[in-house]
Amino acid sequence: MNRFIAFALLTVFLAVPAKSSNYTFDVKLPVVPIDTDNPGLNKSGAIVLGTEAALITGIMTSLYVSWYSGSQTGGFHFYNDNKEWLQMDKVGHANSCYNFANIGYEALVMAGIDEKHAILYGAPLGITVMTLVEVFDAMSSSWGFSWGDMGANILGTGLFMGQQALWHEQRIALKYSYHNSGLSKYNVSNPATMERDYIMGKDWLDRLYEDYSGITIWAACDVKSLFMKETSRYPSWLGWAIGYSAEGMTGEYNNYQPAGKAGLDGNWGRGWEYDPANAPGQLKYLPNDARQRRLLLAPDIDISRIPCRNKTLKHVLRVLSAIKIPTPTLEYRPGQNRLAWHWFYF
Repeated sequence: MNRFIAFALLTVFLAVPAKSSNYTFDVKLPVVPIDTDNPGLNKSGAIVLGTEAALITGIMTSLYVSWYSGSQTGGFHFYNDNKEWLQMDKVGHANSCYNFANIGYEALVMAGIDEKHAILYGAPLGITVMTLVEVFDAMSSSWGFSWGDMGANILGTGLFMGQQALWHEQRIALKYSYHNSGLSKYNVSNPATMERDYIMGKDWLDRLYEDYSGITIWAACDVKSLFMKETSRYPSWLGWAIGYSAEGMTGEYNNYQPAGKAGLDGNWGRGWEYDPANAPGQLKYLPNDARQRRLLLAPDIDISRIPCRNKTLKHVLRVLSAIKIPTPTLEYRPGQNRLAWHWFYF
């Protein structure tokens, strides 16, 4: 489902009629003139918004079929999941809404919409999708409406809209990076049958979203625009980023084995290592003290600020800048009170 959402939102951006520039490229882009008499919603902008509405409808329909159709429904209710995954899912919500806001905004700007209306109509793209997800959760007996999720959604969207309205640019950007944690093998819920729950993803594409122990969310700061004069010779594309991550997580709240003898009355817990050769008696279980928060500091290469004369390519770079480029990184683990150095961290 996550991969469907990502594909749909990327389709919105790539399908936008792009404005051409006066610079020579092998591929000529169609010209979409800006309506100077009515700088608000033009025909191209209406097409973009209509496409987004249709895709959101498709996303919600697919989401209901894949996630909710098999679960029991009930009245609207709430669920507190703020302690799950050491809050990695919360920073993930903020990051998703921030970058979906960027996609919605850039798509409308490319279609010729002025900045004010692009902020108002395009930036709420992510929070619209995520709010509908929360409503679905609230009607399902297996989940519930999470104020923590909703707060993170608002934070991410507000961070983008506020900066764009105040500064007409993003000086503090949320970015994503991922490395394979290697923990997806701890997904056995019943060693007797080797039944697996794939809570950290079934394949590499799922793990990009669900392997929380391998995800890092960054707040990247544009040093020049925040602290220096515009005439400074400091490169605008070189900033600094503070990252948050966590590791060693095989379950939402803990890695604890079931109380008493494993397997007693069918109680196996979950998170056993997938190793059919040693099942069921010799399987490994990741201890709970492996769960550790991580704070990171690294230089940030902002590709959206690399000089580029082609306007369409510049819009594309602004969207792609959601991915943190690997750089040398300093790590601090507060739970263990120790530092670590990475020459190449992603």
